[in-house]
Amino acid sequence: MTIKRDITWRVGVIYLALVVLAVVVFGKVVYLQVVEGPEWHAMEEKMTSQEREIEANRGNILASDGRKLACSVPSYRLYMDMMAHGLTDEIFEDNVDSLGWYLSNFFKDKSASAYKKSLKDARQKGRRYYRIQRRRVSFTELKKIKQFPIFRLGKNIGGFIPEQLDRRKKPFGILASRTIGKLYEEKEKGGMVGLERAYNEELKGQNGVNTFTRISGRWIPEEIMPPRNGKDVMTSFDIEIQDVAENSLRKQLIKHNAHHGVAILMEVETGAIKALVNLHRKSEGNYIEDYFNYAIGEATEPGSTFKLASMIAALEDGYINLEDTIDTGKGYCKFYDRVMRDSHHSGFGKITYREVFEKSSNVGISKMIVEHYKSDPKRYINRICSMGLDKKHGLQIKGEGDPFIKYPGSKTWSGVSLPWISIGYESKLTPLQTLALYNAVANNGKMMKPYFVNGIYEHGELIKEYEPTVLNPSICSLGTIEKVHDLLVGVVEHGTAKNIKNKDYLIAGKTGTAQIAKGRGGYKKGGVEYQASFAGYFPADRPKYSCIVVVNGPSNNVYYGNEVAGTVFKQISDRVYASGFDMLDEHAEEIPDEGILPYSKGGKKEDLLTVFDRLNVTIEGDEVESDWISTKAQEHKVNFKRKSFARGLVPNVKGMGAKDAVTLLENMGLNVIVSGRGRVKEQSLTAGGRIKSGTRIIIKLG
Repeated sequence: MTIKRDITWRVGVIYLALVVLAVVVFGKVVYLQVVEGPEWHAMEEKMTSQEREIEANRGNILASDGRKLACSVPSYRLYMDMMAHGLTDEIFEDNVDSLGWYLSNFFKDKSASAYKKSLKDARQKGRRYYRIQRRRVSFTELKKIKQFPIFRLGKNIGGFIPEQLDRRKKPFGILASRTIGKLYEEKEKGGMVGLERAYNEELKGQNGVNTFTRISGRWIPEEIMPPRNGKDVMTSFDIEIQDVAENSLRKQLIKHNAHHGVAILMEVETGAIKALVNLHRKSEGNYIEDYFNYAIGEATEPGSTFKLASMIAALEDGYINLEDTIDTGKGYCKFYDRVMRDSHHSGFGKITYREVFEKSSNVGISKMIVEHYKSDPKRYINRICSMGLDKKHGLQIKGEGDPFIKYPGSKTWSGVSLPWISIGYESKLTPLQTLALYNAVANNGKMMKPYFVNGIYEHGELIKEYEPTVLNPSICSLGTIEKVHDLLVGVVEHGTAKNIKNKDYLIAGKTGTAQIAKGRGGYKKGGVEYQASFAGYFPADRPKYSCIVVVNGPSNNVYYGNEVAGTVFKQISDRVYASGFDMLDEHAEEIPDEGILPYSKGGKKEDLLTVFDRLNVTIEGDEVESDWISTKAQEHKVNFKRKSFARGLVPNVKGMGAKDAVTLLENMGLNVIVSGRGRVKEQSLTAGGRIKSGTRIIIKLG
């Protein structure tokens, strides 16, 4: 019985152990299925199925003529799978000598034997992702490398793995670089600043997916969702004008050892920005574009360019006439505890308001505003704000500076605020906000929203167009616009900007010289530096472009707006004028409305006089001394104006008859080839380019 009981007990223990084990195993199975099931299924999926992202190509940023300002250029890192499925020892040993020679001959950085040794070492260590060469290669180079021994066998047999990496390139270097913008180093973040950031969603596209399944140890592509490449962003920038603006500004900054400078050119009618330059001194004589977008982001006291707003206010409210006089005394005037001074220290005495503006008299402007608005300063400030100077423009790119117009009753308003605001202090505007005011005057009072992007394109097709936007349909009456237009022309013709006067076309504008506080310490703690500026438009009789140039911190004892900034303005306007005579003629010589006769194209003055004399047509302006004339048809008469051509530059002969065009071009040393009949429709050399004697030019008639 004892033995039987012992056997029974042992069997029971074993049975119980088996039951417990079965319960544990069952519990583990349930745990694996229910709790850890998803994780194991995911692991299985990963081992047998895989998704690889296909990166979309980022879209291009284009100039207005379609040339690329920013584009993605592929480059490649070169890797090799030394344990590729088809790379046998026989294939490797038979070809490694040749591969080493090809790599050495191509990269020229080490010997063929050194390449052979490194390849054999990597093979011996079983490297699956061995980097063959440190530098990246271009697509053209990659095509050649793919033909090297072993590599030409492909990925599965030769183990060659080129890894594509896109680099963002700017084909025109630093031209408009800050406004174009740049990308973060981490691709997924996209654009960091400028248009790259503002239009990141359009530019980046949508990545695709390639699904692979593992079969018999090999990854087989199963399904592909192709990427959707980014769209192209076409800007309003003109590369030629941008180049001129940047070079002109850089020379002036170097000459005056300035801290930074801005130049902006805007199309009057639309507000399209044709050129925008931001240069910052990195070291003496070295200026860069990528530092900060001063043109749209830096709001400072504008100085004398703000006097235009003060004159508009006084004229619009009917307080003054331009021929009224005011006594500016000996060039200074005291307002409470502060003294206002003119730059002309001996003073101008009694002068007209026209002369006050043309000579940029601080005393004259401030006395005018204080006299008429002292009892109600809100009226003056409200008039300024009604023009839109207190509002941001809502630009297409981020970073627009906040305009600041001090308002009566604010904590910082004082007894001297009114006179100092009237001449451009105790207020802040960015260069682009100031330019918008001058552009509005050129545009008969209509203030346009500045814009940088004309449209979005996909596969060359326009899918979204940006139309010009009106910010303020009328900043003041047309009567006031005409008066301040005359004032702006007067500044250049016989005022503070006589140095930029041009005999071929009229410039309208205003100089500005302001003292700007350095840093955050204010005028007393941080000291001051000068800001020279010039804002205006051209040609003044038919405004096409407005422009502003601002130079901060000139340090060679020359800081007046006419000399420092006005010179750059003139270089830009001269080049734009010289390179596009159709800019003037598109209005001057267009077919007139019905009932306005006669109509003619421009040409040689002698020939035109003969024709109009035979037709008994009245001519106005026949005393103009010029061989070449542009004409404008008016009711019952034709108006003659000088048609000038800059020496050494290719003229625009579009619209001319063949005889006149050939004569003009040959006289300038060009070899002319004529195609077709009629008037000139096309010319092979771009107007405004430098002439090399004997150069061939083809003109097509039609």
